[in-house]
Amino acid sequence: MSFKKKQFVGLGITVISLVVLLSVILIMTNSMKTNMLEIVEDRYYKVNKATDIRQLFYETDRQLLFVINRDDAEDITDNLENIAENRETVRNNIVELEAVLNKNETKVLLRNIEERYNSFWSMEQEIVSQINNGASNEDLQEIYVSQLDTRSALLQDISDFKDLQESDMEDTLASANETYQTLIITMVAAVILSLLIIIMTTLWVIRSTNRRLDEVKNGIKDINYDDLSTLPRLSTNIKDEIGEISEAFNTMASSIESYHLKEKQFTEEIGRQNWVQTNSADIINLYHRNVSTDSLAEKFIATLTPLMDAKLGAFYLLDSEGKDGTYKKIATYADGAEDIGGEAYKLREGLVGQCAWDKKVIILEDVPEGYSVVTTGIGHIKPKSIIIAPVIIKDEVIAVIEMATLTEFTKTHRQLLNKVLETLGIAITNILGRMEVERLLLESQAQTEELQSQSEELQAQSEELQTQSEELRMINEQLEERSRDAEQKSADLQKAKTELEEKAKQLQLSSKYKSEFLANMSHELRTPLNSILLLSEMLAEDPEDQLTDEQREFSRVINSSGQDLLNLINDILDLSKVEVKKLEVMFGEVNVEEFINRLELQFTHIAKHKKLNYEIVRGNQLPDVFFTDEQRLQQIVKNLLSNAFKFTEQGKVSVKIEKAPKRDLLRANVNVKADTWLKISVEDTGIGISKDKQSLIFEAFHQGDGATMRKYGGTGLGLSISKEFSNLLGGSVFVESEEGEGSVFTLLIPSLPKGMPQLQEVEAAWQEVASTSETELLEEENMVLNMARKEEVTREPQTVEEDDISNILKGKTVVVVDDDHRNVYALNNALNKEDMNILTAENGLQCLDILHENEHVDIILMDIMMPVMDGYKAIKTIRNLEKHKDVPIIALTAKAMKGDREKCLEVGASDYISKPLKLDQLLSAMRVWVAKN
Repeated sequence: MSFKKKQFVGLGITVISLVVLLSVILIMTNSMKTNMLEIVEDRYYKVNKATDIRQLFYETDRQLLFVINRDDAEDITDNLENIAENRETVRNNIVELEAVLNKNETKVLLRNIEERYNSFWSMEQEIVSQINNGASNEDLQEIYVSQLDTRSALLQDISDFKDLQESDMEDTLASANETYQTLIITMVAAVILSLLIIIMTTLWVIRSTNRRLDEVKNGIKDINYDDLSTLPRLSTNIKDEIGEISEAFNTMASSIESYHLKEKQFTEEIGRQNWVQTNSADIINLYHRNVSTDSLAEKFIATLTPLMDAKLGAFYLLDSEGKDGTYKKIATYADGAEDIGGEAYKLREGLVGQCAWDKKVIILEDVPEGYSVVTTGIGHIKPKSIIIAPVIIKDEVIAVIEMATLTEFTKTHRQLLNKVLETLGIAITNILGRMEVERLLLESQAQTEELQSQSEELQAQSEELQTQSEELRMINEQLEERSRDAEQKSADLQKAKTELEEKAKQLQLSSKYKSEFLANMSHELRTPLNSILLLSEMLAEDPEDQLTDEQREFSRVINSSGQDLLNLINDILDLSKVEVKKLEVMFGEVNVEEFINRLELQFTHIAKHKKLNYEIVRGNQLPDVFFTDEQRLQQIVKNLLSNAFKFTEQGKVSVKIEKAPKRDLLRANVNVKADTWLKISVEDTGIGISKDKQSLIFEAFHQGDGATMRKYGGTGLGLSISKEFSNLLGGSVFVESEEGEGSVFTLLIPSLPKGMPQLQEVEAAWQEVASTSETELLEEENMVLNMARKEEVTREPQTVEEDDISNILKGKTVVVVDDDHRNVYALNNALNKEDMNILTAENGLQCLDILHENEHVDIILMDIMMPVMDGYKAIKTIRNLEKHKDVPIIALTAKAMKGDREKCLEVGASDYISKPLKLDQLLSAMRVWVAKN
C-alpha cells in the first residue's frame, strides 16, 4: 500500500469512528425519548380511562340507589336517563382501551370488567322494568342486593386493571432511567474506543513505512561481491513506492547473476572439451598395440572405466560364428565374487540385447534391487547409475559396452564415451579382419588334407550304392504287388457298402410296413371294440331292468373280455415302443403313502373275489417322497400283482415296500448311482416257477410252459414289459421261486430327482443310428403310450357343478359323424337314453349338409378317419361357418397316432377322446361342453 493510501486509510478510520460514536449517542437518546413518551401518553392514558370507568360506575350505582328509594316519578326519569348516558360512556371507554391494550393479562381483566358490567347493567334494566310495573321499594332493594357480589367483583377488577397499568408505568420509568445510565457509559466507551483506533492507525502507518525502508537497507548490505552467482532479493509483495524500488533492485540482481553464470559455464565447457580430447587420444593409442579382440577389450574396459568414474564394466562382442545375433562377454572391470552380468545375450534379450536392437544408448538411474554390486575390501555397494552403449559400424552393432557408477554419469562422461566408440568399431573391425585372414589360411591347409581322404571314401561308397540299387528294385516289385491287393480290398469294401445301403433301405421299408400294420391294426381293432364295449356296458347297466340276471352277467363278461382285449393291444404297443427305445419316461415326485394306498384299493376286491389274504407291509424309514416315473412304476407293480393273483388259488398275496439294503443292490448288480433305493417284493403262494423256466418268463410271449398257458391264459407280455420298464427307470426286477410253493418277485428302483443320467446319451445315440425318415416311421409305429392309453379327456374345460348339468343333455341336438355303422348304432342307443335329438352322418361332407339344414346344433361328435371328407377338414370348415363356429366339437378316433391330439385341437376341435370310448367319460365331457356353450 502506498504512502498516500495509508494516509487516506488513517483519516478514513478516524472519521468512521466519530460517525459511529455520534450514531450510538443518537440511538440511545431516541430510546430515552420513546420510553418517556410511552409513560406520558400510553400508560397515563390507560390509567385515566380506568379511573373514568370506576368513577362512572360509582355515579351510576348512586343514581340507581336514589331511584330505588325515591317515589318522585320525574326524579326517577332524570336519574334513569343519566344511568343510560353513563352506560354508553363506559362502553365507549372499554372499546377504546381494547384498541390500545397489548398484554394478554390486561386484555383478560378488561373482558372480565366488561362481562361483569354487562351483568350489572342487566340488573339495572330489571329494576327499571320493575319500576315501570309498579314494584315496591322492598322488591327493588331485594334485586339490588342480589347483585352486590357482582358489584364488588366489578370494582375489584377495575382496581386491579388500574394497579396493573400503574405498575407498567413505574417499570417503564425505571427502564428509562437505566437507558440513561447506559447512554452515559456507552458514550464514554465510544470516545475511548475512537481514541484507541486513531492512535493505532497512526502507529501502523509509521511502523509499516519504517519496516519497508529497513528491508531495502538490509538487502543492499547482504550483497557478497566475491560471489555474484547468488544475490539477495527484496520482497515485492506490497505494491507501493518502496516496492517499486525493490523490483528495480531485483531486476539488477538477476542481470548480474545471469552474466556471472554464463561466464562460469563457458569456462567449464572449455575445460570439459580439453579433458575429452586428451583422454580419447590416449585410448585411441591403445588400439595399435593389440592383435586380438580379447586383449583390446581388456585394455579398453580397464582404461575407460576409471575415466568414466565407473566402478564396474563389461565388454560384449558380437559372436561372428553364430547366426542368431549373440553378444558374448569377453572382458570385465572390477569383477567380484559374482560375475558381472550374463555370459551372453541375444538380440532384444535383456537391456544389452535391447540396446543392440535399438542401436541407442540406454541410461538407468536409481538402479533397482537385484543388479550387480561393487565389491570392496570391506563390503558391497549397490551402483546408482548404469550406462549401456552400442558400438556401430555400417549400421551394425558389433559390440556393447556396459558400465555402472556409484554417482551419476555426467555429460562430459557421455561425450568421452561417444568419442571413443566412434573409433572403437574401426579398431575391432581391423582386428577381426586380420584374425579372419589367419583363420582362412589354416582352414585351407586342413581342407587340402581332408579332400585327399574323401577321395578314398567316395570309391568305397560307389561300390556300396550299386548293391543298394539291386535291393531297391526288389522292394519296388513287392510294393507293386501290395498295391494290387489294396485295390482289390477297396473294391470289396465298396461292394460291402452297397450291400449295407441296400439292407438299410430294406430295413426302412420293413419298418414302414410294420408301422402301418400296427397303426391299422390298432384302428381296426379299436373300431369294433368301441361298439362292443359301449353296448355291453349299456346292457350290463340295464337301467330299465329288462334283462335277466344271466343276460346282465353275459353283458359284463362281454365288457370284461373287451377290456382284456384292449389291455392286450396296449401291452403289444408298449413292448413295441420299448423295443425301439421311444417310450417316454417322465420323472417326478411320487408320494409313497398315496402309492401304497392305491395298490391296496386296486386289488382288495380281487383278493376278496378269489378268497385270498392280501396285505401290504411297510418297512421302516420309508421316505415321504420318491422321484421316478409314477405311471411306469404303477404299471410294473400292477403287472407283478396281477400275475400273483392269477397264479394263486389259495393262501395269500403280499406286498412289502422297504428301503433296499446294500446286499440286494450288489446282488442285482445295478449301475445307477442314487442315494435312495426302494425294494418292492410281491410274494404269493401260487404254483411257483421251476428253475429252468425262471430265465424265460421275462421274455416276450413266454410263460412257464404250454400247460400253464392253456390253464391260466394270458400273452406272457406283462413280465417282459415290467422288466423293460424297470430298466428304463434305472432299476432291476428278479424272481425267487420254488415250483409248487410260490414265488417272490423283487423290484429295485432308485430315486432320481434329475432323471436317468444316461437317458439323453441313449437318445442321442439312437438318433445317430437311425435315419430321419426311419425315426419318423418308428414314432408312428410306437404311437400308443402317449395317446392310445389316455382314457381321460385331453383338455379339461372349465369345471361346472354336477347338480347343474346332470340333465343338461335332455332335448339337445347332437350330430354323430362316423363311417362305422356299429359305432353309430352304439352311440345312438346311448344318447337316446339321455333324451337327445340325434342326427347322423357318415362323413364330413354329410355333416356340413346337416349343419346347413339345421341352424341349431348343440354339440358334434366327430370321427377323424372317414372317406370323402375326413374329420380334420370337416372341423376346419365348420369353424369357418358363422352360425356354427362356436359349437363344441369332440374328436373321436381309434387311430391314435402321435400328434393327432395336437392336430385335432389345432384345426379347432374343442376336445379329444380316443376309442374305445367309456360312456361315462363321453357323457361327462358332453355335459360340460354343452353347459359351457
